[in-house]
Amino acid sequence: MSKQKQLQVSAIENGTVIDHIPAESLFDVINILGLDQITNLITFGTNLDSDKLGKKAIIKVEGKFFEDNEINKISLVAPHVKLNIIRDYEVVEKRDVEIPDEVVGIVKCFNPKCITNNEVIKTHFKVMDKTDLALKCHYCEKNTTRDELKMN
Repeated sequence: MSKQKQLQVSAIENGTVIDHIPAESLFDVINILGLDQITNLITFGTNLDSDKLGKKAIIKVEGKFFEDNEINKISLVAPHVKLNIIRDYEVVEKRDVEIPDEVVGIVKCFNPKCITNNEVIKTHFKVMDKTDLALKCHYCEKNTTRDELKMN
């Protein structure tokens, strides 16, 4: 049972590969990272076959290495993606992206009366549910869910 494997998306020399994105979350990840605003070479594919997800998406960004706050943003819209750091066409680091226990300065509070929506105060949430995503505001204690999620 020998099957020839073929790359469906071309390799990059240096940069980051975001793999195992649920296919329906591809454009959320592109938007949340502002990839439509950068000039780096970006390759993406969607509806690729995946044993684990059925269908998956992948993004390859040449010359870009993401900061922790950007990785935390990814986790909120596409938890459990895999990040591969590429140098000289080789994977030098693999990271599993997971939702952190706290989210600071990334998400807006859903409550319009929250102090963070009315004064210059960095938002701060405790993650109450990582499966269905529920964030509890440190200031007003209202919960924000995945459906209500708005990024700063």
